[in-house]
Amino acid sequence: MHAFEFLRPGDAAKAVATAAKAKTAQQGADVRFIAGGTTLLDLMKLNVETPARLLDINRLPLDKIEATADGGLKIGATVRNSDLANHPMVKQDYAVLSQALLAGASAQLRNMATTAGNLLQRTRCMYFRDTAMPCNKREPGSGCPAITGSNRTLAVLGTSDHCIATNPSDMCVAMAALEATIHVQGAKESRAITIGDFHLLPGKTPDRETVLEPGDLITHVTLPPPRTGSKQVYLKLRDRASYEFALASAAVLITIKGGNVTHARIALGGVGTKPWRAPDAEAALVDKPADAANFRKAAEAAMRDAKPQSENKFKIELAKRCLTHALQMAATA
Repeated sequence: MHAFEFLRPGDAAKAVATAAKAKTAQQGADVRFIAGGTTLLDLMKLNVETPARLLDINRLPLDKIEATADGGLKIGATVRNSDLANHPMVKQDYAVLSQALLAGASAQLRNMATTAGNLLQRTRCMYFRDTAMPCNKREPGSGCPAITGSNRTLAVLGTSDHCIATNPSDMCVAMAALEATIHVQGAKESRAITIGDFHLLPGKTPDRETVLEPGDLITHVTLPPPRTGSKQVYLKLRDRASYEFALASAAVLITIKGGNVTHARIALGGVGTKPWRAPDAEAALVDKPADAANFRKAAEAAMRDAKPQSENKFKIELAKRCLTHALQMAATA
């Protein structure tokens, strides 16, 4: 039995205080915020998540997309993915984000899914979603059968002996390349968290996926001002063209002057246990000619530390080709 509570516009502090009573903000929390519900309700149907209380945050004033004073963008936590993807400022200045959002899920799900919900999206690893199977992410210490089992779609970067589950989000990959900042209202204080610090590697505690604490409510995300002349591309490779998660994806932002790359930001999806920023690839590009040879070198650098499992070694070469082609697309845009 789940208690469902609709919050009023001025109830943000009440929501935070209520959720702060939970023992965790992670897997197994007995108090959950809900907006679109496109991930949480699925997991509740599977008995993977069994919260005792749901707090509907849709009436909180968190659904705006606004320019910031410094020329960046503020995106409310409950902004729907479809609204964000099609917003004029996003399409013009943050095209990689619009492309990533439109590459994800289906039109119907994008109409429901929210910015904060996407940040907190859970893995599609079959062992995590099947309560009849052991899973360290769902039940710490029970084991990770994916390592020796069905792992074709799982991660090759950021893995550990305890978990190889892939982060499934397209939006987060673009936001990693855009260097987004996530703003959280907590029980004790409000704070700003860079997206690189927001998601955690599995290590020995794969059940803890983010730095959120009990009561923490994501209120909005900010993007820095767009860089003049930046060329942006999101490329997603998958088994089929519709409603499928990435086997490999790349979000790239590059600036080219005089034939050389002067600035680069790169993130990868489908291959990491978190949205995977690739600083080694960025460093391999800057001050180098924007050509196919250097794009391939950057891709090699991005995947240098990959650790494949029995069924997903192909992802390493696939990711390299994905990034190389995304860079070529951006350079010729």
